[in-house]
Amino acid sequence: MTKAQVGETVRLSGWVHRKRDHGGLLFIDLRDHYGITQLVFDPDFAEPFAAAERVRAESVIKVEGPVIARSAETVNENLVTGAIEVQVKSMEVLSPAEELPLPVFGEPDYPEDTRLRYRFLDLRRETLHRNIVLRSKVISSIRRRMTDEGFMEFQTPILTASSPEGARDFLVPSRLHPGQFYALPQAPQQFKQLIMVAGFDRYFQIAPCFRDEDARADRSPGEFYQLDMEMSFVEQDDIFAAIEPVLHGLFEEFGNGQAVTPYPFPRIPYAEAMRKYGSDKPDLRIPIEMEEVTPHFAGSGFKVFANLIANDPKVEVWAIPAPGGGSRAFCDRMNAWAQGEGQPGLGYIFFREEGGEIQGAGPVAKNIGPERTEAIRTQLGLKDGDAVFFVCGQPKHFVSFAGQARVKIGTDLETLPKKEGFNFCWVVDFPMYEWDEEEKKIDFSHNPFSMPNYPHEEFVKLDREKDADTILGMTAFQYDIVCNGIELSSGAVRNHRPEVMYKAFELAGYDKDVVENKFGGMLSAFKYGAPPHGGLAPGIDRMVMLLAGVDNLREVTLFPMNQQAQDLMMQAPSDVSNAQLRELNIRVVQPEKK
Repeated sequence: MTKAQVGETVRLSGWVHRKRDHGGLLFIDLRDHYGITQLVFDPDFAEPFAAAERVRAESVIKVEGPVIARSAETVNENLVTGAIEVQVKSMEVLSPAEELPLPVFGEPDYPEDTRLRYRFLDLRRETLHRNIVLRSKVISSIRRRMTDEGFMEFQTPILTASSPEGARDFLVPSRLHPGQFYALPQAPQQFKQLIMVAGFDRYFQIAPCFRDEDARADRSPGEFYQLDMEMSFVEQDDIFAAIEPVLHGLFEEFGNGQAVTPYPFPRIPYAEAMRKYGSDKPDLRIPIEMEEVTPHFAGSGFKVFANLIANDPKVEVWAIPAPGGGSRAFCDRMNAWAQGEGQPGLGYIFFREEGGEIQGAGPVAKNIGPERTEAIRTQLGLKDGDAVFFVCGQPKHFVSFAGQARVKIGTDLETLPKKEGFNFCWVVDFPMYEWDEEEKKIDFSHNPFSMPNYPHEEFVKLDREKDADTILGMTAFQYDIVCNGIELSSGAVRNHRPEVMYKAFELAGYDKDVVENKFGGMLSAFKYGAPPHGGLAPGIDRMVMLLAGVDNLREVTLFPMNQQAQDLMMQAPSDVSNAQLRELNIRVVQPEKK
C-alpha cells in the first residue's frame, strides 16, 4: 500500500511480526509474502485492542480499517508502506501461535539443527525468505534466456539404471522385479546425450540430481539442481558462445549493480591456472599470480631450497607476490598460518626503501644475497612496501597449498585492491590422462567421455607402452566455468565416436568387454549416427548462493538436509514397516558393530 490509498478502508491478513506498546496505543507490524504494514490499535476500539493485547507473535490475523498517513517524524523510509498505517477497527485471529522455538523477528544466530527442524518458521525470516524468492526469479530468468537462445526444455527420467562409475547412487527397490533396483539419476548425462542422438539439437532442463555424498558448504547432501544443457553439431567455442550471454545476463539482472565479466569470458588453460593460481577454480578477484623462481635459488646460500633443487630435477621454487604486505608482522602471521596448515613454514622477503634504494629484508634475502634478491624483485615487479613468499618442492605436492596461500594473502591484505563483482573464466584444456602412482599405470584424469584433443585417425593408432609420454601430455575438450573461485560446472565436448571411445578406454587399461558391459547403451546409440555434441550443467544452487552473497547452500534452499543427510523436519530417512519391506522382497541387515 502507498500514500495514494489514504482514506480507503482495507482488509489485510498476515502474521504478527512484532508488537509494541507506545503509551496507550498498540502497534503491530503485520507481515505477509510482500512485506510489512504497520497496524495501529486505539483503546477507543476496545474489542480489537483487547485482542491485540492477547495475540502472540507469528499468530495469523485478519484486520480491517482505514489507511491513514503517518506524521512526518514517524515515516519509515526503509519500508514500501512506511508512509502509511492502518487504524484497526476490527480484528480476527485466524490461527493463534504457540510459544516459538526460535524467533522470526530479526536475524538471530540459532543452532542449525533447530533452524532445520522448524524450517517453516526459519523461512519466515526476512533474509531467507528473500533468498528463496531470488532463487525462483533466477530459475524463471534462466528458462526465459535459454528459450530465447533456441533451447527446448525436456524432462528426463527420475527412475533409471545405476551408474557404478560415478558417485554413490540412491537406490529404489522394484516391487514388480524382486531383487532389482532403480537408481535416482546422479545427472541426466546419458539421457541428454541420447536426446542429441535422437535429433533434438538444443536441450536444457532445470534438472534434479541425486548423489549419496557427504555434505559440503557448496553442495547439498542428497539432491541438488543444475541447469543441464546439451547442443549438437558444435565445437567448444559454440558451447561457450551459447551459455555466456545467459550467465552474463543472469548475473547482471540479479547482481545488484555489481560488475560482471564481459563475454567472451577469459579462457585459462588448466596447466596455466595451476601454475598461476594453484587451483583449477581460480578466484580472479585476487590480483596475484604466482611465478617460478627456481634459478634464483639454485646454488644459492639458502641451503634448504638449494639442496632440494640439486638433488631432484623435478623440484621447483614458486613465488607468491604480496603487494602491500611488506611488514615483518604480516610475514610472520603468514608463516604461522602455514605451520598451522601442517607446513614447515613460508620463506619470505619483504622490501623497503633505504638510502634511496629498495632492499630486501628477512632470512631468505640475507642468505641468497642482494643480487639474487634484486633479480626476484625485478622479475615480479615488486616495490617498496611489498613482500613475496616462497614454496619449494615438486609442484604436484605443493600446488594446492600454494593456491591456498595465494587466497589467504589476497584475502588478508586490506591494502591490496581487489576486483569487485562477479569474475568469470573458463578453465580449458584439462589433461585427458594422468599417471596413477599406486597402480603404476595410465588412467583417466577427469572425464573419460570427453573427446581427446588429438587427431582421431592418429589417436586410434596410439600404443599405451610406446606412446606413454604422448598420452600423458594429451589434453581433452573438457572445461570448467568458474566464478569468484567457485566452480559452477564442468562440461565437455563428448566422445561420440565408438572407435575413439574404445581406444580411449584401452589406453587407460580397460578391455572392450568392460566398456560394452558398462556403457553398452550409449555405444549402441553412437553406432547408428551420433552428431558431434557437448554441453555443461551449471549448478542452480551455487549460482543463487553467489547472487545472494552467502557461503552456504542451505541459505538458498527451501528444505535442505543437515550435514548428516537428515531431514529433521520430516524425519527422513526413517524406518518403514515390515509389511512394506515384505512387499518389496527386502530384508534389512544391520551393520556390524565395530
